[in-house]
Amino acid sequence: MTLDKQTKKELASAYAQLFRPMGVYQIRNVQNGKILVNCAMDLEGARNRLTFMQQMNTNMVSELREDWNTYGGAAFVFEELDRISPREEHMSDRSELKAYKDEVEALLELWLEKLQPYGNQGYNKKRRK
Repeated sequence: MTLDKQTKKELASAYAQLFRPMGVYQIRNVQNGKILVNCAMDLEGARNRLTFMQQMNTNMVSELREDWNTYGGAAFVFEELDRISPREEHMSDRSELKAYKDEVEALLELWLEKLQPYGNQGYNKKRRK
């Protein structure tokens, strides 16, 4: 099945307007229990990045580098902590993402406060206020 340029463009535009699952996740080292807590506007994309890094045996997350080299990529698992449900299935304007981004970042702050993934417990660095 071949698609003409206009159809491809329309499909790409429709895909860009779909909301993807967004929220907070952790990458957990199953060998030592340390975690990296982060947020994403596309949780599936974040999960796929870890899977890709594991398959390619490469690490693009600097916080994990030392333990990745020690234990290997198979020692890390992706775990979704919290998800934000969009109020609508499609967005009419890309500016709607800003409100969701603020919500996702606020949710991240709550999880960082709860889990305290710093020092011996995790890979996150404390943020300066």
